[in-house]
Order: sequence, then structure tokens, then C-alpha cells
Amino acid sequence: MREIDVAEITTAVKKMCIDANYELSSDMKAALCNAQNCEETELGKKILGQLQENLKIAVQDQIPICQDTGMAVFFVKVGQDVHFIGGNITDAINEGVRQGYTEGFLRKSVVGDPLIRKNTGDNTPAVIHYDIVPGENVQITCAPKGFGSENMSRVFMLKPADGEEGVKNAIIQAVKDAGPNACPPMVVGVGMGGTFEKCAEMAKEALTRQVGQHSEIEYVAKMEEEVLGRINETGIGPAGLGGRITALAVNINTYPTHIAGLPLAINICCHVNRHVTTTI
Repeated sequence: MREIDVAEITTAVKKMCIDANYELSSDMKAALCNAQNCEETELGKKILGQLQENLKIAVQDQIPICQDTGMAVFFVKVGQDVHFIGGNITDAINEGVRQGYTEGFLRKSVVGDPLIRKNTGDNTPAVIHYDIVPGENVQITCAPKGFGSENMSRVFMLKPADGEEGVKNAIIQAVKDAGPNACPPMVVGVGMGGTFEKCAEMAKEALTRQVGQHSEIEYVAKMEEEVLGRINETGIGPAGLGGRITALAVNINTYPTHIAGLPLAINICCHVNRHVTTTI
């Protein structure tokens, strides 16, 4: 049994919130660079160049990549041989968010009630997904999610008879419906299977997978490639102003499901697909 003081969790989360909002991961930076090389329109190339210049400024000046610094989302894998001391892990994560968003001068975008809509003032509470895994470590993935793209996400409760083509068509329809509102080039996270809520969680987690890393399931990997190609034939293009590069990646996660259903969730993220992982 390994003891971990939750103060370590708070410190790590604070840093992750700031780091994720100031600098994109290396895979996303490489994907944007490659997208500029592959884009066929002059306007699209210019926009992709401006996005990369924005990334450089954010790092140099230590300011947020985007004014929407998102709602803090966490995927936390807790080793079953870990014992937390010094407090509650959920409280510790929220304290890290509070410190990170306050000291990092990140926009506070969370309201305490969906209808009363009074700002909490510190971007808490976070949305936290826990998973108990073997071992004595804690792996934390921080994925701040802006709501321009979040609002474009969809859940479809398809029929089993809709099959693979139905899934592909639903993903592409969601992207078309999103159009310029999701700030393309986008990353498309997909959750297929499970239940109503499980597919949505999988879709969100799929956004944290490295761009260019495909599913280990052969038919799913082929779907990812095919759907990405079809999305990039829609003509939506960078910033929705036309062009070839509408999406940088399509990441599909799957889970067993009921004989009577085919749940499908599409969680779209803009070109600021922020995620950072730390292991304690």
C-alpha cells in the first residue's frame, strides 16, 4: 500500500491547468504543421499559419492559447494499492483547479447552477472521471474543454441495423452540422457502444488520444481513416472558410453494448485540443 498526500494532487493539478492552457501537446502542434503543408487553398494555408503563430505567442508570453480556457475535465486512474492521506482527492483536484485558474489568470467560465448561472469565480467544480486500476500510482489527465466546440457535440441512439455505415454517416452529419462553429480544424472524439452515458464519456476521453495514433482494433482503425478522409472532403476547411483540412483526427473508442442498441456519441474539439497527463 502506497500513501499519497492529496496536497501532491493539488500541486500537480494546478500546474496541469496552466500548462494545458498555455501550450498545446507536441502531437497537436505537429498535426497543425502537417495540415498547413497538406492544405490546398491559399486562405486555408494562411489561417493554419496564423493558428501556429498564435501558439508561439502563447508560449513566449505565457498567456492562454484561447480566451475560452474551458471547463476543467479530468480522467483519473487510481491504482488500487494507493491510500490517500491529508484529505479527499476530489476536493484536492478542485483546489488545484481553483489555484491554477486564479494564479494562471485563466478565464473563469463555470456557473454554479445551469439556470441561475452565477459564476463560481474560480472555475470549479471540475468534471472528474475516475477509474480504479492495478498498481500504486495515480495517472491524471487534464483536458480543459471550451464550449464553442462542446456545444456542437451529439449523441445518437442508433439501431443495431444501422451498422457501420450508419455510424459513419452520423459522425459526418455531426461534423457538417457543427460547420464553422467548432473552430476547425477539429479533432473528432467518438464513443461507440456501452450505454447513453458511457458512449459520451468515451467520446470525451478519445480526444486525449495522440493525433495519428489509431485504435488497436483493426476495423475501427480503418473507420477512423475513412471517416477522416470523408470529413476532409466536406469543404468546411480551416476556420470554416473553405478548404481541404476540416479535421486533424477521428479517434473512436468502443465498449460492449446491449443487443438492442448502438449508442454513439460525437464529442468535437476545436484546433485547441488541450490535454496533459501526469503520473504521481
